[in-house]
Amino acid sequence: MSARVLGESTQALQKSLARLSSGSKLNSAADDAAGAAVSLKLDSQVSRLNAAKSNVGNAISYGQTQDSYLKKVGTALDRMGELAVLAQDTTKSSTDLGLYDKEFQKLATFIGGTNQNGTGGVATKEFNGVDLFSNGSAAIKVTQDEDGTAYTTSAINFTDAKYTNALGAELTDTTKAATALTNVKAAITQLADDRANVGADQSVLQNISSTMSVLKDNLGAANSRIKDVDVAEESANFARQNILVQSGTAMLAQANALPQSALRLIG
Repeated sequence: MSARVLGESTQALQKSLARLSSGSKLNSAADDAAGAAVSLKLDSQVSRLNAAKSNVGNAISYGQTQDSYLKKVGTALDRMGELAVLAQDTTKSSTDLGLYDKEFQKLATFIGGTNQNGTGGVATKEFNGVDLFSNGSAAIKVTQDEDGTAYTTSAINFTDAKYTNALGAELTDTTKAATALTNVKAAITQLADDRANVGADQSVLQNISSTMSVLKDNLGAANSRIKDVDVAEESANFARQNILVQSGTAMLAQANALPQSALRLIG
C-alpha cells in the first residue's frame, strides 16, 4: 500500500511540476479532455480574428490612400473651376484663353489621363497592385470577422460622366468656358460624395477593427481561464505533493525495514 500511495503522490508531483514549468494546465488532453477541446477551438478562433484584423488594417490603409489622392483631385478641380471663370472674361484675347486652356488640360491629365511621359494620372493609381479607382471596379471586399463575412467598400469611378465631362472640357472660347464651369461644378459635387463614401468606409472599418480587438481580448481571457495555470494555487499543490512524496518515501523505507527487524528477532 505504501508503494502504491507513493507512486500516486509522485505522479501528482510530476503533473504539478509540468504545469508550473509550462504555465499551462493542459499539457495533455488527459488533463482535461473537454477543456482541451474548448481551448483548441478558442485558439483557432483567435488566430482567425488576428488574420481578419490584419485584413481590415490593410483596407483602412487602402482607404486612406484613396482619400489622399482625392484631396489632390479636389485641389485640381478647384483650380479648373477658377480657370473656367477667368476664361469667361470677354476682355481676354484668344491667346489668353489658350493659356488658360493649356493649364486646364494639364490639370485634367493629372486627374484622369496619361501625360506625354506615359505616366498615369490619379485615376490609374494602385495600392499594392490593386486599383484605387479604375472603372468603378475598385470596390474591395474586406473580411470583417473570423468567419470570413465580407464588408464591401464604395467604388470610386473616374469614368463617371460627371468626371469625364469636366476632364474633356475646353476653355478656347467663352461659351465653352461656361460649359466647362458647369461640368467642373458637377465633378466637384461628385468628388464630395466620393470622399464622403471613402470616409464612411474608413469609419466603419475602424469600428470593425475595434470590435475585433475587444472580442479577441474576451476570447483570450476565456481561454486563459481554461488552460493557464493558477500559479499560486498550483504552487501550494506542488508543495503539498512534494511533502507527500517525501513522507511516502520515508514511510516506504520504514516499511521495508520492518521485515529485517522480524528476522533479527527470529535469529
